[in-house]
Formats: sequence, structure tokens, C-alpha cells
Amino acid sequence: MKESKVLGIVFSNMHDEYMGEITNKRTMASVPFGGRYRLIDFTLSNLVNSGIEDIGVITKSNYQSLMDHLGSGRDWDLARKRGGLCILPPFSSANSTGIYKGRLDALAGIGGYIRHSTAEYVVMADCDVISSINLKDVLKQHRETGADLTLVYKRENCKLNRSSDTTVLKFDENGRVNDVLISPELSGDNCCYLDIAVIEKKKLERMITEAVARNKKSFKHDVLVAQHNHIDIRGYEFKGYAVKINSMKAYYKANMDLLNYDVLYELFAADKPVYTKVRDEAPAKYGLNAAVANSLVADGCVIEGEIENSILFRGVKVGKGAKVKNSIVMQGCDIGENSNIDYTIIDKDVTVRAGRNLMGYNTYPVYITKGSNV
Repeated sequence: MKESKVLGIVFSNMHDEYMGEITNKRTMASVPFGGRYRLIDFTLSNLVNSGIEDIGVITKSNYQSLMDHLGSGRDWDLARKRGGLCILPPFSSANSTGIYKGRLDALAGIGGYIRHSTAEYVVMADCDVISSINLKDVLKQHRETGADLTLVYKRENCKLNRSSDTTVLKFDENGRVNDVLISPELSGDNCCYLDIAVIEKKKLERMITEAVARNKKSFKHDVLVAQHNHIDIRGYEFKGYAVKINSMKAYYKANMDLLNYDVLYELFAADKPVYTKVRDEAPAKYGLNAAVANSLVADGCVIEGEIENSILFRGVKVGKGAKVKNSIVMQGCDIGENSNIDYTIIDKDVTVRAGRNLMGYNTYPVYITKGSNV
């Protein structure tokens, strides 16, 4: 079967409010992750590795760092004369208020971009899911079932509450979605929606037109919840590693998961690389008294202390006698001599003076704001 042309749409700001201070001056999409990446790198890489070469990134606010990171899209092979990467800032028109309040509102604002695309299908994805998924399989199932909408989900045994920002899908015996629960209080085995959806472009345009006519703004409430009995919504179960970054606790855990070889091997498989902005740095430098165990240390770091169960981004300096354990230290930080850092998330360009102690807990890591002097 000939492959159909597919348009990718990425939402960059959809869950900023769940991440506290870390998204005060940046979008969710540009939150640093894993020593050298940004969250959006995983979504873009999944799209590119699945053969999708026409991608629009919807922005809302605080997107300067995102634009700096993405540039022309060259690092993802998306700097093209036709298609490629397109950054879509808030756009005010008769159909949109500019600063969108939901996915349908955001899609209405880029109606012209969608309309002018020659794609047959559209893949919509948030940027806060860490996974390595072959979207070709999702598209294949979508075509074979003839569904109006296909949602990617992962079956998880977990405890959910009102603040979890998790959407749970229920299915009938034929595999159709027959109930949608948003941020429910549940425990046990649940089908958790990963905010990745596939739809035919013509049906998406019709959905947007109807949403504008009825002043509907929320994709989950006004489509999934309100219309699951009227349209054919199916699910695609993803059985690999996938984690949704919907809290600082989830962000910390997802980073720490990279210290597990099985997770690292799955996310960064040789045949499905994760692309990011290339920066030329010298290799990490280790002093005579440096000691590093079970950690990821990026290029440009200078280590003269002890590092254990931690992730260090580019250009981090750790002084003599300093101990960094169970922590995430972002780009350009300077950890002073004889400091003790444990269960802490340190944002970019932070200076921790000599002899300081920063201690959190595994369920509640301490967060140090970007540019702070501790």
C-alpha cells in the first residue's frame, strides 16, 4: 500500500501550569531533559523517524528558548524548501482569539496552515511524553480500522487523582472507546491516553469548523468526552517505555529512569535516534580526585568531586570535595567546593557556593530556579 502524506502538529505549551517554576520562563517543549535534550526532541524525533517531514509546532507564550533550540529545523532534517518545520505563534483571526484556551482553539488559529497542507492524515502530539514510538504502526492501524480518530494509550497500573492530568480511556468488546475519564480518582490497571492522536485531515477540518460554530475549545471535553458515542474512536496500545511529564515528581523520575540501562537502550535505539540541537563541546574533564558512579555526564563538564546517581548537563563544574547525589544539574551550573547536593533539581546557570547543603527527598526533590546564586 502506498504511504499517505502525513502532517504532524505538535503542541508546545499545553501543560505548562503543571510544572511550576521550571516553565516560568520557557515552554514545556523546551524544558531540558536527559543531559543534552529538550522535551520536544522526543516528539519531533518520533515524527521524523516515522517518515513525517511536514511538522507544525504550535506555540503560546515564553517560546524564545524554543525558537532558539529549533532554529530552521536543520538538526532534525526539517530545513526544507517544501514542508519541513514551521513554528506557529499565536494568531488572532475571526476564528481565534490569539492566545488559545484549548487544543480546538489552537487548531482554529492555524486553520489556514492545515487547509493549505496536501497531507491526507494528521498526527497531533503533545511534547511532554518521553517515548520512542513508531507512528507508522499507528497510522497503519488507523487506516485498517477505518476509525474517525485513533488515540495512542499505554496500559498502566497506577493510582490517579484529580491533580494527575491523566485521561483514561475505556473500550467496548469491539475496541471502540465507550468512555473517557479526565483526571479521575482511580487505582489499578488503566488505559492512559498519551496525548497522541491520528485523524484524517478532512475530518479534522470539519471538527474545527463545528467547534468554532459552537464556541468549543477543548479537544478532550468537547470531542473525546462529548462525542465518543457519535464518532468511531479507537485506541492503539503502546507497550514500550512511555512516561508523561505532568509534574515535577514525574520529571525527576523520568530523568532518573535514564540511569536504567534497559530504559536508556530503548529510548536511544540505534535505528530510532533522538535528534537535538548540535553544540560543539570538549569532552568532560575529570580531576585526580573525581569519582563518578551510575551517572550521565555531558560534554564540557569539569568534575573534581563525587557524582552518584545523577544527570549533569553541558558545562557543569563540580568543585573539589563536592558531592552530588540523586540530582539533576542543568547547563552552565557551578557547584562549589565541599558542597552537598542530594535529591535536587538545579536549573541553568546556578552558582552553588562552597560548603552549601541542598537536600530534598526522592518524592519531593528541591528545585533551584534558573540563574540563582545559592
